[in-house]
Amino acid sequence: MTPPPHTPDERLARALKAASGIDVAGARLNPVGGGCINRTLEVHAGDRTYFLKLNAAAALPMFEAEVDGLAALAACDAFRVPRPLAYGATDDEAFLLLEHLPLRPLASADDGRRFAEALVELHRDTGERFGWTRDNYIGATPQHNTPHDGWAKFLVECRLLPQLQMARAKGHGGALGRDADKLLERIPALFLDYRPRPSLLHGDLWNGNAAIAADGKPVIFDPAVYRGDRDADLAMSELFGGFPASFYATYRSAWPPAEGYELRKTLYNLYHILNHLNLFGRAYLGQAERMIRTLATELLR
Repeated sequence: MTPPPHTPDERLARALKAASGIDVAGARLNPVGGGCINRTLEVHAGDRTYFLKLNAAAALPMFEAEVDGLAALAACDAFRVPRPLAYGATDDEAFLLLEHLPLRPLASADDGRRFAEALVELHRDTGERFGWTRDNYIGATPQHNTPHDGWAKFLVECRLLPQLQMARAKGHGGALGRDADKLLERIPALFLDYRPRPSLLHGDLWNGNAAIAADGKPVIFDPAVYRGDRDADLAMSELFGGFPASFYATYRSAWPPAEGYELRKTLYNLYHILNHLNLFGRAYLGQAERMIRTLATELLR
């Protein structure tokens, strides 16, 4: 059941006004469901509505990274992106205040086509190296973005290895040990003949981070940006489903995938399944083990 509306406490109201100039004292806060990392609320202040994220004060770096990612996506201008208005912390609470965008899920074939066209434009924004100018977060997990010249090395050192080390530290052995070590050794061979460009990526492109604005423009939010293989965004979009078939048809017509996409998809989605294992527990262990065994078998042929 959704909690009832309430008003911001005095410390939060003062901090928000100091950071943004927006007076939310006496505003109505309506909890918004769907998030599992932050508390999310609609802020109704007079005739204006804002979107507010809250977390423990120690989570402020996560909001700072989110602001950086939103700025990068907005600069590309392929998608509509919520505009950050303020971020900061009180003694015990970090906050991020954003513009409120009325949104709806992708549903129609036209929604899928428009979203695909925007994603192609985003991915055509390419750089010189893989990674990003700073580390950020995938969910609540730190995401390493040290720039690399080679994609395979970046994928191993900044994506898979940190997640595997975290999982092992939590006591998840088995295939996350033996087979994973074999897999990491073989990953460079997968990219001998496939050299992706360092595309600007959303980084966490499941359907819960994608929407359509009231004017029909595609919207993305909650990014984990970096420059990498564009297939990583497409793979994530397939992991939990929810995108119209027209999205994939339009994207692949504009920019067809190279041979070997299905294997790369499993490899890239392993990162997200390992992250879910580390965030949410053993329910994802079996899936991670199966993906590792499948990949190890394919790459050791």
